[in-house]
Amino acid sequence: MADLNVKINRLHLKNPVMTASGTFGYGLEFADLVPIDQIGGIIVKGTTLHAREGNDYPRMAETASGMLNCVGLQNKGVDYFCEHIYPQIKDIPTQVIVNVSGSSPEDYAECAARIDALEKIPAIELNISCPNVKQGGMAFGVTCEGAASVVSAVRKRYHKTLIVKLSPNVTNVADIARTCEAEGADSVSLINTLMGMAIDIEKRQPLLSIGTGGLSGPAVKPVALRMVWQVAKAVKIPVIGLGGICNAKDAIEFLMAGATAIQIGTANFLDPAVTLKVRDGINQWLDAHGCQSVYDIIGSLEC
Repeated sequence: MADLNVKINRLHLKNPVMTASGTFGYGLEFADLVPIDQIGGIIVKGTTLHAREGNDYPRMAETASGMLNCVGLQNKGVDYFCEHIYPQIKDIPTQVIVNVSGSSPEDYAECAARIDALEKIPAIELNISCPNVKQGGMAFGVTCEGAASVVSAVRKRYHKTLIVKLSPNVTNVADIARTCEAEGADSVSLINTLMGMAIDIEKRQPLLSIGTGGLSGPAVKPVALRMVWQVAKAVKIPVIGLGGICNAKDAIEFLMAGATAIQIGTANFLDPAVTLKVRDGINQWLDAHGCQSVYDIIGSLEC
């Protein structure tokens, strides 16, 4: 068996396969379906400083080769997470990472600081694609200035591994990644969902309550793969790839493009055990090709 261990700064993963935020709950929901201790890492659903109700229903819609969602970061807030969720997940024998969102740099920083105090949460993933209330609805992650403001504020108050999740809805994702690196990010993950829309032609109305939503699933994979390749060439920090990964072949493509680890999202809804199938498939491919370590193929794309 090849060595599947990878490192994201100080964060050690037993294998490079993680679950994407919002698609695996807090991990506990899948405990009866898959041995979650064998997954490289679990990124739990988005957490904000204050409780959020999320958007009105309907907020999910199936599309060709994917799905749209506009859940709206529904959660009970970071204090509820610390008091009620953390005690239930702190002893899961794999890396548990919290996805953090906010409406201002100050919100992000305060939420991150409270999670920083939790001994068994070794990393956070900053979702900088949330609405920036102070900028009229613009997402922080679509400008270098917006990304810098959040990452800088969080880095001052968060002392563990800091992963920044990048938006694909930008002109030059490499510029955003370089900005995050300069402000102290230990890693970047990409891509978040692409902005999309679906329409009910009989009602002449959008299928989602707010009109638009985030597109995920196999349809976004070529875009995600291209962006991971571009970012991996632009930064020195580890890159985590995600977007439409459904099997080991998909994952290996991302690894060859330069990703040190990958996340699986929408595919969890179709097959709760997909993460371990992908892990095993990566191992089998490495063995078949005489590779001793997953690092033998990371960034190995000849282009």
